[in-house]
Amino acid sequence: MVRGIAFLVGAAFAAVLAWALLWTVQGWITDPPAPTAEEEFHLHPRPANLRSDGIAGKFDKQQLQRGFQVYKEVCAACHSLRFVAFRDLEGIGYNEGQVKAIAAGYDTVPTINPDTGEPATRKGVPADRFPMPFANDIAARAANNNAVPPDLSYITRSRHGGADYVYSLITGYRDQASFKNEKGESLLKAFPDIATPKGLYFNPYFANLNIAMPPPLKSEGQVQYADGTKPTVDSMARDVSAFLVWAADPSLEKRHQYGFFAVIFLLISSVLAYGAYRNVWRDVKH
Repeated sequence: MVRGIAFLVGAAFAAVLAWALLWTVQGWITDPPAPTAEEEFHLHPRPANLRSDGIAGKFDKQQLQRGFQVYKEVCAACHSLRFVAFRDLEGIGYNEGQVKAIAAGYDTVPTINPDTGEPATRKGVPADRFPMPFANDIAARAANNNAVPPDLSYITRSRHGGADYVYSLITGYRDQASFKNEKGESLLKAFPDIATPKGLYFNPYFANLNIAMPPPLKSEGQVQYADGTKPTVDSMARDVSAFLVWAADPSLEKRHQYGFFAVIFLLISSVLAYGAYRNVWRDVKH
């Protein structure tokens, strides 16, 4: 009796769920939701084509140093790199003396005055991590149109598209009035009420099309590379994207090497295992 009642209750519950699902599907078919501006005009990241891409990718240390220079001179004013230490820069080709000089160039490392006990700052040392550009989130919001600039330490790991997203976002600012999607549709004609609010900037590679960050790279030569490479907007965006890939995954090259040897080991092991199998069972009739 109890089992019968439980079965009826379960069947009734399943029937209600099926009925609700049916009506939901029917509603989507007969009256589909209207497309949004983000769905129709958001662009997927363009490939940055970095040397670190792919299963055999490697870092170009000259490019990483150029990317660090772009970060230092352009991005560091707003974006932190708080999970990277100065001494980590030896991984992109700087020697110990250069790392010490770079660290000493930052005189905003928080510390405590030993005489008064008051908060103070000092010059950086290689063991320090990159200091924060703002004292706290309130200060960051006040300086950036109420938006907190994200930390860039793991930006290429935490954003869909990785380096391609960073590269596309930096170079992707457009004139909203003349912007058209891949279908040739004009944004403001299709969505006349979607005009970019004051203080924001139109960028179709950003999730909601409007971003608080102004174009960081505006003109050729904005950063004068120490190695003499011509600094175009595209090359600067590509270089800083490569640097941020390294910042998020400095062991990438080692992982690729270990992965290659692991595949070779598995292939050899498979051949040996198959040979052992044939040897053990060669006299057994199947």
